[in-house]
Amino acid sequence: MSNYWAVGANHDGDNLAQDFYLRGYWEMGYSDKQQPVFAKRRDSIKKGDRIAVKTRDGRGARTISIKAIGIVKDVADGKVYIDWKLTDIVNRHVPCKGFFKTIHGPITDVAWINEAFCL
Repeated sequence: MSNYWAVGANHDGDNLAQDFYLRGYWEMGYSDKQQPVFAKRRDSIKKGDRIAVKTRDGRGARTISIKAIGIVKDVADGKVYIDWKLTDIVNRHVPCKGFFKTIHGPITDVAWINEAFCL
């Protein structure tokens, strides 16, 4: 059974999403020492899991935007290698569910998963 994850691509004000899509991976914007909880979550991601890149829709917004969807190929050396299935998604706004940090998951809300991860 696949798990579902929502991740950010903004590192210190730089949006690295296009780099991630081009190079076929995602990584946190923190060292494992800086954010051990995030590192533990990242390291629990498995091959076959689904991952979505999300961004805030603005301060105080009740939604976030899903920008890309992919399937995890591997997790190694602090990177999650991904087969991106859909990138540069526009106008896919989903309830924020408090998903404002770097990594969230595994996500279990089936309705949210269906809305965020539909191809």
